[in-house]
Amino acid sequence: MAGLLSGFGKKNAEKTAQNPANEKTAATVEEKPKEQKKIVYNEADFLFDKKYECPVCYGNFTSKTVRSGKIRAIRADKDLKPVFEQLEPIKYDVVLCPHCGYAALTRYYGGLASVQVKAIRENISNGFKAAENGNDCYTYEEALNRYKMCLANTIVKRGKTSEKAYINLKTGWLLRSMGEALDHTAEDYEKKAGEIKEQEREYLKNALDGLIEAMQTEDYPICGMDEVTYDYLIAVLAMEFEQYDVTSKLISNILVSTSASSRIKDKARDIKEELIVKVKEKKAGQS
Repeated sequence: MAGLLSGFGKKNAEKTAQNPANEKTAATVEEKPKEQKKIVYNEADFLFDKKYECPVCYGNFTSKTVRSGKIRAIRADKDLKPVFEQLEPIKYDVVLCPHCGYAALTRYYGGLASVQVKAIRENISNGFKAAENGNDCYTYEEALNRYKMCLANTIVKRGKTSEKAYINLKTGWLLRSMGEALDHTAEDYEKKAGEIKEQEREYLKNALDGLIEAMQTEDYPICGMDEVTYDYLIAVLAMEFEQYDVTSKLISNILVSTSASSRIKDKARDIKEELIVKVKEKKAGQS
């Protein structure tokens, strides 16, 4: 290996002596590495129109749906929000009937009791006016309106506390992505970013309150989550809103749990370390 390297150096030294410009060129190349081009995806390429029959008005319609096999998750935020490379699939998780206004997350779509259908017809459908959308995909504003309709329907039909909490959680996640997608060079960027962040926190706080209530009244799995995952999510949200006693208790439960995976225990240890720092900072600020 040493011989190969020394020979390589000798040859390059000879080339540099014959053409000193080589040395400058090599240094320039070394100082300025080739930039990787950011891939721009066409969001519509990852969607298709799925057919539905509305359980309220029995009308037929289509809703834009993500081709799950074609998108790739690149990471997850601390509160378990998945981040994908090609698009934000949360925009497409609400099914909204354009005829009567019935809306629900795909997880909860359909299966309505007659009393729920009646309540939706009287309180949602009577005043509903469909907004036309001829685009190939939904904007963040359109997606946010769909989530608001989803939450309104769930309140009217007296859905489970966990369902309302989950809608609030996903709306908060949607707003986070909406804020991240803003044009940083726009003149009103700071104002818009602040407004969106405030809305995000409001929805996440509502989600936290609902998740805690559902934990005390509903059986697992809740929102498709087992007890360990559910506890972890609440612990993270509680820490965000300085409910440190809740976080401490749930993280301790995870760390001693025999059913918790090593991966989520590692995440719990990270939260515990962060919690210790936050508690110290809060005490320091009060003294």
